[in-house]
Amino acid sequence: MDIQIALLLAQDGITNGAIYALLALALVLVFAVTRVIFIPQGEFVAYGALTLVMIQAGHVPATLWLLVGAGVLAAVVDARGALASGQKGRLAGVLAWNAGYPLVLAALLYLLPLATLPLAVQVLLALLVIVPMGPLMYRLIYQPIAAAPVLILLIVSVAVHVGMVGLGLLFFGAEGSRTPAFSEARFELGPMMVTGQTIWVVAASIVLIVALYQFFGRTIYGKALRATAMNRNGARLMGISPALAGRLTFLLAALIGALSGVLIAPITTIYYDTGFLIGLKGFVAAIVGGLASYPIAAAGAVLVGLLEAFSSFWASAYKEVIVFTLIIPVLLWRSLTSHHVEEEE
Repeated sequence: MDIQIALLLAQDGITNGAIYALLALALVLVFAVTRVIFIPQGEFVAYGALTLVMIQAGHVPATLWLLVGAGVLAAVVDARGALASGQKGRLAGVLAWNAGYPLVLAALLYLLPLATLPLAVQVLLALLVIVPMGPLMYRLIYQPIAAAPVLILLIVSVAVHVGMVGLGLLFFGAEGSRTPAFSEARFELGPMMVTGQTIWVVAASIVLIVALYQFFGRTIYGKALRATAMNRNGARLMGISPALAGRLTFLLAALIGALSGVLIAPITTIYYDTGFLIGLKGFVAAIVGGLASYPIAAAGAVLVGLLEAFSSFWASAYKEVIVFTLIIPVLLWRSLTSHHVEEEE
């Protein structure tokens, strides 16, 4: 290995680490607020990328019908709840958001010339299809069992992951796809050639992380999520709705996942089940952060990306094994240095 190869591997590691950092932050956020170990996080990556592929091919994305079905089902559930509690004034809002939004979006996608739209508009449409699935998933699957033990929530997450992988095969088929690069520019920095897509990935990741930092520090909803993460019962006593916190958390997780998929689609071929492996690497980074610390999780993500890149050079056949083996010493160290805490009732 010479300096040029080392710099190239470091570039790949940092690029992948930036994506893993976003996924790790989403996993930490979801677990801190809802106690859900969000295994399906990676599926939002694959859904976001492959939905963009279908839009660029001029086809109405098949994921739209999952959004419509989930929206109609959520509208029925929320409407029954509003009628049962005598809150008929909520019906219009419930129907407009849960059922009206997916139907309006479906009409828009059928009317627009999808293949000829600017790239920014295509990306926006892909996000508009995938991101609302996050809060709908929480409402239909996790909110009814929000008080269940962590183990039950984990089992449900595994079931959701398996279901989404199967639906991904149905929606997108078994063949992988890529999207055109956001930028074809190349910059020479000494012995290293940096591509425009790499700059896009790293810059977008940094911007999103900074935006999340500002959101949690300066907005009322961000502070509500921080309060819920620190003490769920205390936040509930202060009037913060656990259901609202859960939906907002899953909205952010879906946004991070879908945007990550859009960013990496030009770099690697995305299959219907690709997101699982990517999400697992984000999970390793989240474990490094103890599912609690955002900065340590982000640093762990960069470490995972660099370890994966250099492992692919020295032992490409075992790079996944090397990356996932990292979790063993981390768990061992945490088990020896932390004290057992009873689960919050």
